[in-house]
Amino acid sequence: MKQLLLNFITFMVLSPMGFAQSPAILTQRAQANVVDQWLEERIQTVLPQIMEREGIDMWLIISREYNEDPVIRTFLPATWFAARRRTMLLIYKTQGSSQVEALAVARYDVGKSFKKAWDPDTEPDQWKALAQLIEERNPQKLALNIADNYGHADGLSVTDYEQLKKYLSQATMSKVVSGERLSVGWLETRTSSEMATYKHLQTIANSIISDGLSERVITPGVTTTDDVVWWYRERIKELKLDTWFQPTVDIQRPDPESKEHLRSFAVRPESQVIMPGDLLHIDFGITYLRLNTDTQQLAYVLKPDEKEVPNYLNDAFKVGNRLQDILTSQFITGRTGNEVLKATRSIMEKEGIKGSIYSHPMGYHGHASGPTIGMWDNQGDTKGAGDYPLFPNTAYAIELNAVVFVKEWNKEVRIMLEEGAFFDGEKVTYLDGRQKEIMAIPRHRNYLRN
Repeated sequence: MKQLLLNFITFMVLSPMGFAQSPAILTQRAQANVVDQWLEERIQTVLPQIMEREGIDMWLIISREYNEDPVIRTFLPATWFAARRRTMLLIYKTQGSSQVEALAVARYDVGKSFKKAWDPDTEPDQWKALAQLIEERNPQKLALNIADNYGHADGLSVTDYEQLKKYLSQATMSKVVSGERLSVGWLETRTSSEMATYKHLQTIANSIISDGLSERVITPGVTTTDDVVWWYRERIKELKLDTWFQPTVDIQRPDPESKEHLRSFAVRPESQVIMPGDLLHIDFGITYLRLNTDTQQLAYVLKPDEKEVPNYLNDAFKVGNRLQDILTSQFITGRTGNEVLKATRSIMEKEGIKGSIYSHPMGYHGHASGPTIGMWDNQGDTKGAGDYPLFPNTAYAIELNAVVFVKEWNKEVRIMLEEGAFFDGEKVTYLDGRQKEIMAIPRHRNYLRN
């Protein structure tokens, strides 16, 4: 009987019925229209800009169905879920032009911009048709998606590369270069249209996080961290959103036997029953309109005699906010990720702040291409990705932790934070503010974000 009662309570607590509505989410059809509009805008504006910046006049992207290059996925129309057979996209920009020629060496147009440039009835050999188009344009640099530092930019298969060599002249093959920086630039650069919506996307994510870390979902002594994780997964599906990783919810508590603050990020936390006095941490991300969020926040379960989160925990939280300020103050256009990390850690040392920096770009991917700014298991230089510079109009997950000794617990507490932000080339702006104090469970007042 007791178990039946507990199951009923858990079901009622985890049910989304009666929740306040989340920020507006478009229908599937409306989402597809937005994705396609953004893609056309990006092809007309971002693409020629990045090709000019990197000094590349031709870019070739080849994928076979269900073995898609990560970059080609970002060129496909919203209603396509995969490349078709072998899809070849050829992008050519003449010197001084502000536009690109976008050709699909395929049986069909690919979206609105990439026009079909192969007639199988006239020339059955697709590779021969591709080679002819390339040779006719005589590019100075032919970029292929072959990369040392970014998996996102390393999507050309060995099979397709070997086929290309068979059909192109030696003179043209001598002009082949890595398209790594071209791919990274395309993936990381955000348009004004995308950024106008990214704030809304982060608001949706924060709304879901807030609902999950509340008395609407959590009954202390009954609900487990895994219960909350799966509530989030169900909620994401109910809202017709996607996620790019399984959320995690973990606990730090004053119990000296609890070593959660020392857990390696390579180890997934075990499920625990949530109790009064627990400090909860969530890592959560959603995907909407092909863009991704990556967010970490904290909540505290009030004890029966508590009306608000203890000051000593919010004081520790402020150290995390200070570390965010230090990091974002070091974002300077042209500075590499390694340089940002080094400058940040120098100030941390002077201010006596203990912690780690592991921030990364986000956009088409949750862990996106662009400058790596530290890694949780490496607080020194990251060769390759850490040497890439910051460019304007890019989005980041400001991810870090501050380790603070809390005398009331007689142990260290790890303040793990992550917030989406935009770098316009001069300053960093949080997409939907940032958490400024720990959320209380149950809520007695709105917690701060600014």
